[in-house]
Amino acid sequence: MELTKVTFTLNGIERTLSVGDAFGQLKPAETLLETLRERFGLTGAKLSCNDGACGCCTVLVDDVAVPSCTVLTVEVDGKKVTTIEGLTNEKGELDPLQQAFIDHYAFQCGYCTPGIIMAAKGLLLKNPHPTREEIGEALAGNFCRCISQYHVFDAVEAIAQEGGAQK
Repeated sequence: MELTKVTFTLNGIERTLSVGDAFGQLKPAETLLETLRERFGLTGAKLSCNDGACGCCTVLVDDVAVPSCTVLTVEVDGKKVTTIEGLTNEKGELDPLQQAFIDHYAFQCGYCTPGIIMAAKGLLLKNPHPTREEIGEALAGNFCRCISQYHVFDAVEAIAQEGGAQK
């Protein structure tokens, strides 16, 4: 059975897109990254390698970190998608993990930072108290050209010591 529409929750809001080849419809081959950036204006997930190797486009799908450039939007039908923009709370305050990145100077240019934060968030949701080795494994798919990773590790470890990620 071919999908005629896709419905998913994006940062807490249910979204429905018509699937087809007509103007304005979601093309079956459109990636989640394209949908987030071009249809919803959510530019936190970055296009870089377009092959799932760099981690710049990482988002959470049902609380699991995935490279959005390798996921088709039709594949998230019925699922929950969270982007970096969706981590703020109802008052617009940063997620504690985002604040930890600021507090620990865990970014420089910022291009890859949203993907790293989302990969770390996925880890903390699964394992609130990861070891430094587990943090390294979770972030192995994220590539940054301009920072020493120990700042990122320090930020994630600070949140792990405070009790992990909040949903």
